[in-house]
Amino acid sequence: MPVGAQGAYEPVSPKQVPAPGVDPYFPAHGDARYRVHRYELALDYRPGPNRLAGSARLSAVAGGEALREFALDLAEFRIGRVLVDGKAVHYTHRAGKLRIRPAKPLPAGAAFTVEVHYSGNPRPVRSQWGGLGWEELTDGALVASQPVGAPSWYPCNDRPADKATYQVSITTPSPYTVVVGGRLLTRTTHSSSTTWVYEQAAPTSSYLVTVSIGQYRSVLLTEADPASGRVPQRAYLPARLLPEFTHDFGRQTLMLPFFEGLFGTYPFGEYAVVVADEELDVPVEAQGVATFGTNHLDGARTSERLVAHELAHQWFGNSVSIADWRHIWLNEGFAKYAEWLWSEHAGGRTAAEHAAVAHTLLAGLPQDMRLADPGRKLMFDDRLYERGGLTVHALRCELGDEAFFRMVRDWAAIHRHGVVDTAGFTAHAGQYATGSLDGFFDAWLQDPALPPLPGPRADGSAGSGGGRLSRAGRWWSGSGS
Repeated sequence: MPVGAQGAYEPVSPKQVPAPGVDPYFPAHGDARYRVHRYELALDYRPGPNRLAGSARLSAVAGGEALREFALDLAEFRIGRVLVDGKAVHYTHRAGKLRIRPAKPLPAGAAFTVEVHYSGNPRPVRSQWGGLGWEELTDGALVASQPVGAPSWYPCNDRPADKATYQVSITTPSPYTVVVGGRLLTRTTHSSSTTWVYEQAAPTSSYLVTVSIGQYRSVLLTEADPASGRVPQRAYLPARLLPEFTHDFGRQTLMLPFFEGLFGTYPFGEYAVVVADEELDVPVEAQGVATFGTNHLDGARTSERLVAHELAHQWFGNSVSIADWRHIWLNEGFAKYAEWLWSEHAGGRTAAEHAAVAHTLLAGLPQDMRLADPGRKLMFDDRLYERGGLTVHALRCELGDEAFFRMVRDWAAIHRHGVVDTAGFTAHAGQYATGSLDGFFDAWLQDPALPPLPGPRADGSAGSGGGRLSRAGRWWSGSGS
């Protein structure tokens, strides 16, 4: 889908969004019998009592068979009413599923709308990784939904492949700032409340829709520049943390053009970072936004690799999204490798040195994870991140730098705002190789045993002494400054 310099997207028609299949890791989530192409959320949130109320309007398309009923994922809110094409319908709501039965079956391929009015006290969805989704903070709230926390705050077809556009309107007390991924359309104050309306025009997976609400200061890091295609970057954080933030995130504005040189044009119309006024175990990326905790600021750039990691996810995971969670290495492997590339560019360890450290680490850990399908239990295991990055580096060694970076840029461009899987990636990469990559991918993706540490090609490429990344982020070979 084309994107202009200002991130102006072509309208998404239902036919442009592929119908999702059943996610084997979360078979109870989502409904493969239809797909959503737009969400319109109009919500009111009161931070004190943690009270959320509002409506969600979904524009959807039935699949290949008539829909006698269908389901949305939604946590235990009080349901006011449910409408399909403007008419009240019968529904049941239990165990996180809102099951809806239209008065008449919806024909195969028919477009329809669903409107759900609901209210309650949002809380995280329970999981083996802790609470997911809407989290009440000491003063405000945030959303961190990966992988299945989106139903904690809005009704959705909760699977990564069912991407849709969003308009999100949230009304809060006026002292609070509301941040949602996408472009801020309007901010309107009435008495003591302010309504913030955001538009995310790029297709977005349900788990990648985020909200941050807090008493934050807004900082413009870079302005939009139509001539160069530069997108605006903003930060939202507690005012007292501005000195530390200024140093710790001081090079983020350099990262974005660096990654554009490697991966292609930034895929969205804007980028924002939020520093929530609480400590967070890990930062969380969402579409067009990354959320960090106060513990990620120390005035010494200790967490700069995470700044690079979350930014890289805008290409790998957010624009180019996985069809289901078996393929999570495609998200995390490239984001991890982006950390290494930035480190080398910024004067730290080279990518090859990071790869050697990761290989030594993995060699001392259990060899019981298959990267291409790690299983639900291991999908967020640290080994997946390290081996994912190492696999990307090994592929770079296998292809050589010119072919590798051309392959990566083409992958991000061809599948911009689309859905991918491991088989598609291996087929794509094979087009840039001089021979078969079947044995390579079997060893790195399918075999749990760790292959040997990759070395440079005979031509000396792959960051092992024969070339360096230029300051613009583009590969060039030979010597020089």
